[in-house]
Amino acid sequence: MAAELTAHNLIAKHRPTLDQALEAIRTRAYWSPHPEHPKAYGENGSLDMAAGKAAFDALLGTRLDLGQPGTDDWVGGEVSPYGIELGVTYPHADVDELLPAMKAGQKAWRDAGAEIRAVVCLEILKRISDRTHEFAHAVMHTSGQAFMMAFQAGGPHAQDRGLEAVAYAYVEQVRTPDTAEWTKPQGKRDPLALTKRFTPVPRGIALVIGCNTFPTWNGYPGLFASLATGNAVLVKPHPRAVLPLALTVQVAREVLTEAGFDPNLVSLAAERPGEGIAKTLATRPEIRIIDYTGSTSFGDWLETNARQAQVYTEKAGVNTVLVHSTDDYKGMLSNLAFSLSLYSGQMCTTPQNLLVPRDGIRTEEGPRTFDEVVADLARSVDGLLGDDARANALLGAIVNPDVKARLEAAAGLGEVALASREVSNPEFPGAVVRTPVIVKLDGAKPDDEAAYMSECFGPVSFAVAVDSAPDALKLLRRTIREKGAMTVGAYTTDEEVEQAVQEVCLEEAAQLSLNLTGGVYVNQTAAFSDFHGSGGNPAANAALTDGAFVANRFRVVEVRREA
Repeated sequence: MAAELTAHNLIAKHRPTLDQALEAIRTRAYWSPHPEHPKAYGENGSLDMAAGKAAFDALLGTRLDLGQPGTDDWVGGEVSPYGIELGVTYPHADVDELLPAMKAGQKAWRDAGAEIRAVVCLEILKRISDRTHEFAHAVMHTSGQAFMMAFQAGGPHAQDRGLEAVAYAYVEQVRTPDTAEWTKPQGKRDPLALTKRFTPVPRGIALVIGCNTFPTWNGYPGLFASLATGNAVLVKPHPRAVLPLALTVQVAREVLTEAGFDPNLVSLAAERPGEGIAKTLATRPEIRIIDYTGSTSFGDWLETNARQAQVYTEKAGVNTVLVHSTDDYKGMLSNLAFSLSLYSGQMCTTPQNLLVPRDGIRTEEGPRTFDEVVADLARSVDGLLGDDARANALLGAIVNPDVKARLEAAAGLGEVALASREVSNPEFPGAVVRTPVIVKLDGAKPDDEAAYMSECFGPVSFAVAVDSAPDALKLLRRTIREKGAMTVGAYTTDEEVEQAVQEVCLEEAAQLSLNLTGGVYVNQTAAFSDFHGSGGNPAANAALTDGAFVANRFRVVEVRREA
């Protein structure tokens, strides 16, 4: 190992952080080693705001040479949702050469043990953290997130999720001791005695199939869970969002090299326009683990066809909020307005369907009819986004033409309670920025069902009139069971309704947020405490992050001999 990255130094540097992470996943209390505020960076080797922007600007129009074997071409073509051509090119791999090279380094990585793998992963995360400002611009200009969201969600929050995965991976691997002395009494005869050694062994090469909207936040859990459990990791980014994950691979390769391991343990698989290499890679016999975030159709294809691999998917769902009653009407409206608006609704956790009794709801200000609730919510969204500068800071940009098309088509699905409007971005005139649309639908009309029972990813919400709380609960249960949900929200002051909502979510395995009226929103989850998805409904077959997410990425192999 290089002098600065010896096993001793890595453990001394990162073991305290690992121990804190282990305590955090045990207690579920708030904790993060990664600062959320941009001004916290600029010391101890980290890039401040200006240096991070300069580092990003210096990447534009360059070739990102990772030194990988099997490079047969250079590919690129990313265009920022803000209208900038990134012009970065990446190595295109001959996988017949790259995959054997990746496998070659696994023995030494396996033999290093769980603790060394964990602290090497923490060193990778530390170096990524030091470059958070640079990564923020990379995430912003590939996902369309506004800068502050790209900074937080693409930076510290993504890093937290990566560290969380490392902590869970470590726990599962050390559950079984390295060695054991086994003695079985034999009465008058000599006892039977064996010495046993237990080794966590990796499944093989893991494939991370990145997404367009949250390349780091959704990519890091699988990447670090597989790496920490001894697997090599091949990162296949979304073709519109290569840069953040390519930089991640670059950092990982640098750290692995300095720590004395094969850098090919983490490699990049960028693709030519329209090449669609995910299917080809996913069914290669060398690929034994797959992490995927994206459409239901491709997630289902992976689960059906990648039979040689352990497949972890996060797919589409129809997130629902039941609005029954509240004792903080303005707080409820404000919370919902923010949830619907953040990142133009381009989050897998954004509420889509708002189930409201057609006879209205009870509030501390008196009863409100269905029409009044919807109109008040529309005004709340309008008030939140009325100033264009604030709107740009919350909405970001529409990530791709498909989202824009769905938004424009939504107005024809029912009565428009809130029309979407175009917002100009003076800094980025090429950005496509739109406010949310809210459409009123009737839960009793079969013609409306096709709309609200399908995911309409983007800034589109449906206010669905239902006959009663029991009808809302019935529709909620059916929606989760048939379509899945990453999140469920409910507002009620009625204890029986609250218990009934909880029971639906427990039985259908959906994560529930009750009566949120302050600064925590249904579409946000905190690493080390909240579970992202449950793995128990059609929206996802795994949760970020729990023991099940990491435990099947390795197996324990025993060697026993007579003592």
